[in-house]
Amino acid sequence: MQLKLDLQFFAGEKTEKATPKKREDERKKGKVAKSQDVNTGVLLLCSFLILFIFGSYMKDGLLNLLQRFFTVFIHWDLNEQTVRQLLNGATLETAKLLAPIMLIAIVAGLASNLMQIGFLLTTEPLKFDLKKLDPVQGAKRIFSIRALVELLKSLLKISCIGIVTFMIIWMYKDDMMMLAFVDVEAALAFFGKTTIIMGIAATIALLVLSVFDYAYQRYDYEKNMRMSKQDIKDEYKNIEGNPLIKSKMREKQRQMAMSRMMSEVPKADVIITNPTHFAIALKYDEEKAIAPYVVAKGTDHIAMKIKEIAKAHGIVTIENRPLARSLYSEAEIGDVIPERFYQEVAEVLAYVYRMEKRLGK
Repeated sequence: MQLKLDLQFFAGEKTEKATPKKREDERKKGKVAKSQDVNTGVLLLCSFLILFIFGSYMKDGLLNLLQRFFTVFIHWDLNEQTVRQLLNGATLETAKLLAPIMLIAIVAGLASNLMQIGFLLTTEPLKFDLKKLDPVQGAKRIFSIRALVELLKSLLKISCIGIVTFMIIWMYKDDMMMLAFVDVEAALAFFGKTTIIMGIAATIALLVLSVFDYAYQRYDYEKNMRMSKQDIKDEYKNIEGNPLIKSKMREKQRQMAMSRMMSEVPKADVIITNPTHFAIALKYDEEKAIAPYVVAKGTDHIAMKIKEIAKAHGIVTIENRPLARSLYSEAEIGDVIPERFYQEVAEVLAYVYRMEKRLGK
């Protein structure tokens, strides 16, 4: 009794890797290994780079818009038409200024997700689930090991980014001290350059940390995906027991067998037919068998297909109704013909060889 309980316990332990079916099912539910830090890091890096490239363009556009506000728009009469025109113009100009960074943000977000999980479109995580409102489960999530790991990760990210930022500021501390002696434009240029450098440096630090975070997410995902031996057995039974899946598997097997059989027809020596209902393709190779053997056979439309392939490859077709029926019922594909047909088939093959010799094949 104790041994039986022990076996049941070990069978229930999740020690096996997830099967492809379970991985596919979980993926459809949106459960994949993904690090949000990778997305954030790639997005921030691309955004800061685009600011570095298009910063001057955005600054000039913003200054131009402000200048128009205080030199042109301020003199307009305040009415419905001018307010609408002002809002439309300001919105269009703002969209032009933000377009580069918004486009690169969208591309970076899509690219970072595709790099991690490939293309995946599912609405499963958006479905309403009452279990998510369960306070007991919520408390378990808050005080779980994963929550502790996420807290430590956040503290590590804050510490690393804080150290990197402080180092950049410390590098430029002398220049900051001299800002009192430069004009406003130079001061703004310095702060803009320093901010971008701090942003890029902090983002690179975040990307380095995201590599470790992605590795942890993969490990945690694989751990949660593990199955017990009993789970694998149950899944196999469900797949095998599904009539639709079984019928599809049988159909696929029939198609593969049919394809293999048809590929052997051009190698046959002769096709013996009924002539409309049966077709048997025979091959004689003394190195493979002591007598002729069946390489393909079929009835009705399959028989017609065999004859079409034979005609296309110049294989001789002989009409012999009793022989075709008997061979079809007594010999399977790959089998040597029964001994009682040796004489009759030998005469057919001799006739075929004479024809081929006469035609110079």
